[in-house]
Amino acid sequence: MEKNSFIKSQGLGNEYIVINEDTITFPLTEKAIQKICNVNFGIGSDGILVKTKSETADIGLKIFNPDGSEAEKSGNGLRIFCKYVYDYKIIPQKEFTVETKGGKVRATIQETLNERAALITVDMGQAIFDSKQIPTSFNSEEVQDERITIDDQEFLINCVSVGNPHCVILKENLDSEEIKKYGPKIETFSKFPNRINVQFAKVLNRDEVQILIWERGAGFTLASGSSSCAVAGVLRKKGLINNKVTIKMPGGELKIEIDDHWQIRMTGEVRQICEGVLHEELINSFL
Repeated sequence: MEKNSFIKSQGLGNEYIVINEDTITFPLTEKAIQKICNVNFGIGSDGILVKTKSETADIGLKIFNPDGSEAEKSGNGLRIFCKYVYDYKIIPQKEFTVETKGGKVRATIQETLNERAALITVDMGQAIFDSKQIPTSFNSEEVQDERITIDDQEFLINCVSVGNPHCVILKENLDSEEIKKYGPKIETFSKFPNRINVQFAKVLNRDEVQILIWERGAGFTLASGSSSCAVAGVLRKKGLINNKVTIKMPGGELKIEIDDHWQIRMTGEVRQICEGVLHEELINSFL
């Protein structure tokens, strides 16, 4: 591939730039990530996915938020990355493994369109409810219906890790302005040492859930794969949904399946937006 080339794809409106560490000619610093992801001074993106080598999986992936921080895992990001390595014949087979900071996952290209990946399933690993492993600093072994107060507003929170930390709050009504107001304050709440992703969730029935998302390091976002898995894990543990559920977000829907051992599978569409080369004038701005 050409030096400093990139592709940009979206999964349910959650967009990522993908680059190959073997082809970039500059250090991927925090400043570089912030500039590339900026919609005014760069390309504009919800994050950057970097293809790396792996000794434990078929391929490696590093995930960076638009603020420059590294994420453990991203469901939409993983599907976008899997489409990239399949479409560009970096990996020829339809089933393969990906090493992430949040653990190794298995991916399957379920459907193709014009020989390009269109529908992808990712085994997202196990839902972890242990408070310390998430991590949180609550004294309870699990954070289930724990009360916290933010600016005189009380929330009942439920925490889980699906390779990255999540805080799920059940709501009777979903309000995007409410999560934009309280999401950043919950994300940085003192009991979350690594910050946390926040979801407001409304159970529509045992097979459908509607959610809004405040993503750690990214802000309000149209869709999130790991958030969908986290919400499904919490609601399944509470007995509010079946083991197969559709998670509805402003950007679209994901199908989530949870087995008896809390292993989670996520299926959703991905589409490429564009491909190109980072211009030297952009690169020089963050060197």
